[in-house]
Amino acid sequence: MKNLVQLAVTAALAAGATAEMGHQRHAHMHRHRAVNVPAADVVEKRAPAVTTVVTPVETKYVYSDGESVNAAEAKECIENGECLVVGTSTPTSTTAATTKATKQAAEFFESKASSSTKTSTTSTSTSTSTTSTSTSTSTTSTSSTSTTAAAASTSAANSTSGSGSSSEFPSGQIPCSHFPSDYGAVAVDWVGLDGWASIQTTGSWTPGVSISDIVEPTSGGCTSGSFCSYACAPGQTKAQWPTTSQGSTGQSIGGLWCNSDGYLELTNDNFNTLCMDGLGGISVENQLSDVACVCGTNYPGNEMMNIPLVTQPGGTYTLTNINAKTAYQWEGKYTSGQFYVNNAGVSEEQACIWTSSEYPDSAGNWAPVNIGAGTDIYGVTYISIFPNTPTSTAQLDFDIEITGDITSECYLKSGSYPDGSTTGCTTALTSGGSCTIVFKPSS
Repeated sequence: MKNLVQLAVTAALAAGATAEMGHQRHAHMHRHRAVNVPAADVVEKRAPAVTTVVTPVETKYVYSDGESVNAAEAKECIENGECLVVGTSTPTSTTAATTKATKQAAEFFESKASSSTKTSTTSTSTSTSTTSTSTSTSTTSTSSTSTTAAAASTSAANSTSGSGSSSEFPSGQIPCSHFPSDYGAVAVDWVGLDGWASIQTTGSWTPGVSISDIVEPTSGGCTSGSFCSYACAPGQTKAQWPTTSQGSTGQSIGGLWCNSDGYLELTNDNFNTLCMDGLGGISVENQLSDVACVCGTNYPGNEMMNIPLVTQPGGTYTLTNINAKTAYQWEGKYTSGQFYVNNAGVSEEQACIWTSSEYPDSAGNWAPVNIGAGTDIYGVTYISIFPNTPTSTAQLDFDIEITGDITSECYLKSGSYPDGSTTGCTTALTSGGSCTIVFKPSS
């Protein structure tokens, strides 16, 4: 199967065309299966539909290797199931579009990445408390290598205690039984994994070697031979994932490594902390009379929507603005953030989980609406609002409007998007600007 990328380029004679990401799921997405859940009850994740409303554009296609393809051939290839739409782009202005096309924020990856730059970072946000749910795929390991930490014999009582997300994590000195909230990790206890967002057991890990077999337990804690992922505070994102060893068939793997001695090791040489700050500039304001939960995707990891942002009435919160230059790259492609917006009154335990026991058709993976957000390698921040189709048919019970320093209007009011679109809207921040995603009662 070939992968297609949509390019939105300015066209002097084109009537305001819309570039829309196809409903086919991304090539790297994999089936999530929970233990003891019948196969018929498992629904695959999919690539969200995203609409771009900017200047008049012409939609063109290229294969992911750069080879161009005409629209008719691309359409036929997609309809025959031989091609998958894996990315889309939108010009930032009429001038910029003639020299480069940059991707709108929607879900996960965009263009081919260049070699990454090593950075040592500290973050400023503090941690809070949350939880995660895991799923399962396959089993076993690849090659073997487990770094024996110099302080492997150090007990939890003797190890250095962190003082928040700015603390450098002492690799190899913290027992896997200790959830590192003192180093900025946020526990998601409702998932049933002792606070971890996901646990991916591979048995062994050799940096540079892809991992073919991954088991994802749905209960218990972080054990030897596992990658243990975690949430971070609002405005931050996870800084640890194995940069040179990912799933051999496109699975994403994230978190700390629990070595054979039972101690947690850093997996990303670029960072010595567990969390890193996003680029800021995006806030969420709750003008409703009830709580509204926004659940980010645990990525890289099991890709479940279990990273919580719980907005209370009258509150304003930072939404994590992913920096493509430093964030996880999927098969060399830059990534952005995806967030699931649940109806008002749904608790984080029912919202930030794959399947909600109370709202099985309208929360978690079936939440009504998605938000995409991130800043590309050119420094352009994109924000999208779009329906969670085809997974969910649920309708959001409040309105969303993006206000502030944005290039075009983007909202969801009484079920409608700008210009009558049914597939959503995308806008961008003006240079140096900021915006607020406002949750308000339906008009």
